Amino acid sequence: MPVPTDLAPMAADIRQMLAPTGVLRAAINMSNFLLVSERTPDGGPAGVSPDMAAAIAKTLGLQLQYLPYPDPGSLADRAGADDWDIALIGAEPQRAEAIAFTAPYAEIEATYLVPAGSAIQRVEDVDTAGRRIAVAERTAYGLWLDRNIKQADLVHAKGVDASFDLLAAGGVDALAGLRARLITDVEKLPGARLLEGRFMTVQQAIGVPKAKQSAAAWLETFVQSAKDQGFVAELIEKFGVNGLSVAS
Repeated sequence: MPVPTDLAPMAADIRQMLAPTGVLRAAINMSNFLLVSERTPDGGPAGVSPDMAAAIAKTLGLQLQYLPYPDPGSLADRAGADDWDIALIGAEPQRAEAIAFTAPYAEIEATYLVPAGSAIQRVEDVDTAGRRIAVAERTAYGLWLDRNIKQADLVHAKGVDASFDLLAAGGVDALAGLRARLITDVEKLPGARLLEGRFMTVQQAIGVPKAKQSAAAWLETFVQSAKDQGFVAELIEKFGVNGLSVAS
């Protein structure tokens, strides 16, 4: 699959600053099953975000090293430690304190799952006093809820599976999550319903540590070209990912 073309070269000094060893270290969030939808024979990441990283490395004439992280929180925590050069992760204001993000290249809809017999009919009805919402901690949509839920109580769980378990056990009124995951979760709970609409979209972007922020302008151009030339759409089709769309 051809990488985006017609890109001005990255200035030599910025390229040296971004990857001084000639190897581009790409941090990958392994918990996002839409962006890392497969594994290589040796267990490495395969999918839309690894292929985006590979295209960046190829365009810059750099070797590539994937650095897999089990969740986005642990990836973001290492932004100031010089552990990675670029990260493929949901752009979120709290993370932007340490990471300089491009515009998003893809987006994922987030909504709620409610149990059988729930009186909740609309996304807007979930944030009501006395209601409890299960959410996987430190996810992009969870951080959004931390800032925006005003009346309901958030119940944080360590991981997506644990947040589903809270709903299955009857301890919460709704489960927040990515629509693509909730489509499978709803099948596990007889009578459960997936609410129409969304409370936000997770914006998937390329990030660099603030110490390497001068590389962000070139990466921004790369992302825009990847969308305009259909590269991101081709990756989504290549991996057959449902629930992921090219960011507007």
